Amino acid sequence: MASLTSPTTVTAAGGGITITTVTSWPILSKKPSPKSPIQTHRYRITCNASDSDNRNPIMEPRIALDRRNVLLGGVVGAAVNLTSVPSGGAAPLAAPDISKCGKNPLTGFKAGAGTPDSDDCCPPDTTRIANFVFPKDDVFRVRPAAHLLSPSYIAKYNLAIKRMKELPGDDPRNFLQQAHIHCAYCNGAYTQSSSGFPDIEIQIHNSWLFFPFHRWYLYFYERILGSLIDDPTFALPFWNWDTPAGMTVPSYFNDPSSALFNTKRNQDNLTAVVDLGYNGKPSAISDVEKVSNNLAIMYRQVVTNATDRTLFFGGESRAGAEPVNGGGSVEQSPHVPVHRWMGDPREVNGEDLGNFYSAARDALFYCHHSNVDRMWSLWKTLKGNHTDLTDPDWLNASFVFYDEKKTLVRVYVKDCLLTSRLGYDYQRVDVPWLNSRPVPRSKGSGIAKRSIGKVKRISEIKFPLKLNKTIRVLVPRPKSSRSQKEKEEEQEVLVVEGIEYDSEKYVKFDVYVNDEDDDDTTPAQTEFAGSFAQLPHKHKGKMKSKTSFKAGLTELLEDLEADDDETILVSLTPRSGGGNVTIEGIKIIYV
Repeated sequence: MASLTSPTTVTAAGGGITITTVTSWPILSKKPSPKSPIQTHRYRITCNASDSDNRNPIMEPRIALDRRNVLLGGVVGAAVNLTSVPSGGAAPLAAPDISKCGKNPLTGFKAGAGTPDSDDCCPPDTTRIANFVFPKDDVFRVRPAAHLLSPSYIAKYNLAIKRMKELPGDDPRNFLQQAHIHCAYCNGAYTQSSSGFPDIEIQIHNSWLFFPFHRWYLYFYERILGSLIDDPTFALPFWNWDTPAGMTVPSYFNDPSSALFNTKRNQDNLTAVVDLGYNGKPSAISDVEKVSNNLAIMYRQVVTNATDRTLFFGGESRAGAEPVNGGGSVEQSPHVPVHRWMGDPREVNGEDLGNFYSAARDALFYCHHSNVDRMWSLWKTLKGNHTDLTDPDWLNASFVFYDEKKTLVRVYVKDCLLTSRLGYDYQRVDVPWLNSRPVPRSKGSGIAKRSIGKVKRISEIKFPLKLNKTIRVLVPRPKSSRSQKEKEEEQEVLVVEGIEYDSEKYVKFDVYVNDEDDDDTTPAQTEFAGSFAQLPHKHKGKMKSKTSFKAGLTELLEDLEADDDETILVSLTPRSGGGNVTIEGIKIIYV
C-alpha cells in the first residue's frame, strides 16, 4: 500500500554535501522557522558521475554531480545543472523564438461564437530576453485548497484576476495574453526553429514536458497576480478534485459578478461531483459511486500506473522529433477528463476548458493545473523510486514566459524540480485516494486461459486496427511467475502503441485486463487498468496525431492472482471518438 513519507533529514557522508529544502509547514506569510519540518537532499560529488550514480531507491533524491559543476560554497543551480548525466537522445528542446510565432495557428479551426482572437495566440514581441534567477523574496507562498478559502482570500483572488483582465490588451500580463501562452505552446504557433527544426511544431503535451512546462506557467502567472494586488504572499489555490470535499467546482467560480466567472462551462456540471473518468457524456451513476470511482482513478494513476518515472512523466520529447511515446499517467487521467467535463458542450469545440487552445481563458484552468502540479510533488513523497528524471535533454529543455515586470524570461526544466526553491509549497490536506486501491471482481479467474480459441491472440491480429468497437485480444507475457526481486527491479507494463487519432476530437478509450465483462466494470475494480484520453487541439495542416498508452501491470496482476499466467486478456473499449482511432499494436515490456 502506498503511503506518504515523513519529512526526513539525511546526513551527508563520505565527502558529500547537504542541501536542505522545506517540504511541509502550515500556511505562512514568511519563510518557516528553524523548527519547521525539513527534508534534505544529498549530493555526492564525483569526478565522473555516471548514470548508475543517479539510480537511488531512497525517498530523498540523491543526485551524483560532476566535480566541475560544484563551486566553493555551494552547488551550481542548486545541484540541478546535471550536465554530466549521459544522454540517450539528440538534444534538449530549446525555447521558441517568439518573433517567429505563427500568426494563424488555428486556421481552418472553427472557433466558438464570440471567441476573440481565436486565430492568434502570439505574445507581444521583444528583443530582450533575461535568464531566470531564483527569487530572493522574504516571503514564502503556500497554495491553499480552493474549497477551503476564506471570504477574504476569495475577495483577494477575485481582485487579482479582475486587475489582470483590466490590463491593456497588448500587456503580456493581460488575462487573455496569459491564456495565449497555453494556446501557442500546444496549437502549432511555435516551431522548433530555435533548435534548428523550423518545420516541427512545439507541443508541450503528451510527453515529459507536460509537468515542467505547466509548473513554470503557473509560477509566473501566480507572481503576476500577486504583483497586481501588491501582495507577494498571494498563492494560487488548487482545485482539490482528488478529495470528496473538493470534488465540485468552488461556488465562487459560479458567481456572475465575480472576475472568476466564465459563461463557457458545462452548465450541467457547475454544482455536480466531478467525473475524473469522464467519457464525453453525462454519467448515470450516483454521486457516491462517482466519488468511489474518482478515488480509485487517483490511486490507479498516481500509484499503480506511475511506478516508473517514464510512466509518470511521459515519453521523451527531444529537439528534431515530435513526441510519440505518450503522456504520463496523470496527464492522461484525471487531467484530460476534468478539462473536457468542464468544457461547454454548447460551444463548437467544447470551449473554454474543453479545448487546448481556449482552456486557459477560464480562471478555473489555473486552479485545475495547480492541483495537477501538486500531484508531481505528492508523487515524489510516495514510497518507491519516485525521483525526477535525470536525462539532460529533459533537464536542459527550456521555455520563455513574461514575468510580473513584463520581462521575457528564459527558464529551464532543471530549475523547477524543487518547489521550495521557487518559493512555494502546497497546503497539507488529506489524501484519501492512497487508501482506495481498486479491488478485483474475480481473483484467479483464469479467464485468459479459458479464452484461448475464443479470442484471437495478438499474433493473429492484423494491424493497424480501427477502434470502432471493443477489442479483446490475448497478449503473451514475456515473463511469468516473477520473483519479488524481479518485480522490484523491473515493472511490468502494458503498451498500446501507434495510437493514431483525430486531434480535433475528444478521444477516450478504457483498458481492461482479465475482465469478464468490461461494460460493467468500474474504475474501482482491479480489472480496470486505466484510460487513454486526449483533449482536442489543432496542428498546422494535419488532423491526425500519433502517440501511445502505458499501464502498470505488476501490482494489478498480483491483485488478480494472475501473476503465474503466461497470457493476459486485454480489452480496449472506446468511450469517445473511437471511430477516429487506430492502433498499431499491443505488447508487454519491462522498465
